[in-house]
Amino acid sequence: MNAAATHAVLSAHPCASLDEAERQTASIDRSGYVPPSFADGVIFAQSIDDVVLAMKLAHEHGAVIVPRGAGTGLAAGSSAKAGQIVLDMSRMDKILHIDPVEATALVQPGVINAAVNQAAGEHGLFYAPDPASTAICSIGGNIATNAGGMWCAKYGVTRESVLSLLVVLPDGQLLRTGRRTIKGVAGYDMNALMIGSEGTLGIVVEALLRLRPKPKHTATLVAYFPDEDTAAQAASAVIAQRLTPSVLELMCRKTLKAVDAALGTEHESRGGALLLAQTDGYGAQLEMQALRDAIAPLAGRIELAKDAQEAEALIEARRQAIPSMEKLGTASICDIGVPRNRLAEAFAGLHRIQDERGVSIFTIAHAADGNLHPIIVVPEGQSITTGAPKAALGDMFYLAQSLGGTLTGEHGIGLLKQDWMAEELGETSLDLQRRVRAVFDPQGILNPGKAI
Repeated sequence: MNAAATHAVLSAHPCASLDEAERQTASIDRSGYVPPSFADGVIFAQSIDDVVLAMKLAHEHGAVIVPRGAGTGLAAGSSAKAGQIVLDMSRMDKILHIDPVEATALVQPGVINAAVNQAAGEHGLFYAPDPASTAICSIGGNIATNAGGMWCAKYGVTRESVLSLLVVLPDGQLLRTGRRTIKGVAGYDMNALMIGSEGTLGIVVEALLRLRPKPKHTATLVAYFPDEDTAAQAASAVIAQRLTPSVLELMCRKTLKAVDAALGTEHESRGGALLLAQTDGYGAQLEMQALRDAIAPLAGRIELAKDAQEAEALIEARRQAIPSMEKLGTASICDIGVPRNRLAEAFAGLHRIQDERGVSIFTIAHAADGNLHPIIVVPEGQSITTGAPKAALGDMFYLAQSLGGTLTGEHGIGLLKQDWMAEELGETSLDLQRRVRAVFDPQGILNPGKAI
């Protein structure tokens, strides 16, 4: 892979840019990782034909292509460096069709997650995968990482809401995966394989999304606890009662303090940790009462939202958790998953890592499915990929592993978690997955060095 190859592709593609500022912006995502150099150029795709041409040129000349959506990735999965070309999909941002009867939406990859929900809402529908970054993340990026979010414990992650994909392969061929029906088992599940592949097997140019009826009723509760361990025990108590809230989110004291500073709220004054719960459907109130009964023995204070505006303010406080931390410095956002009944042990382990490594860890969690986001915040300009921050990230993985968990629940591997992949997957699985990747991309030109 050399400068001659990237020059040949960039000079032949009508949507290419060599602008220095655009190259720099396109080479960095939201992970905090800064590459040693920046991409040779950016191709701003505006159509399927633009993507096909880019991949055909790259295949012909042996140039490296790094796909990019909205740039909100948290594992450096779309970071790029010299000798590479960024294929920016953000301008392919149209909702092509909504079918309110079949409850589907056909969209381009650059469309923002919240825009899909806004359009679906006009038909009494919603798109369930709901990352906290819904206002800025793209559907293509969600598909690349199999993103989850606040509603995934009840409604499933991205994989459960994508029926079909149109994908451009590394040699420029078009591949359609999945089907328009809810059920279908013909052949291997290529659709599921593409979702979560982090842009290493092909580039999504269209997605058929499954929508769901908007709940007629919701109930929202916020509960405060003396510390995160107690809040985690309360979350486990909810699961033990076989309840299925649509939202069950946990925020630690340091996170509450950051959110209060950013939004002018007063959550930290009410407790050392917060549990935000929402139930929906015709039995929302009954389920909320059962949830309240489950956590009451552990909670110091419980408040029910009086109306939709109050409920939305609580949800927004959770959405603003990471942006609030980013105001304090550079954030390295981890993404471990543990069995739900071991949440309290996970928090205890995170306290130990913080003390042993001398780093500052803020933690938020999708408590209903055991997905924690321990976030290391360092002063602006300090590295998050070396020294104590990197050592702490490794400790977090080993903690999750010791509890029967995983290195990543929804953010992906990207560049930042490569060091621990073999230990989670095992060499047999890792070798097989590398061979699968080579079938799709024998030249190794699509997002090399990422994920598998």
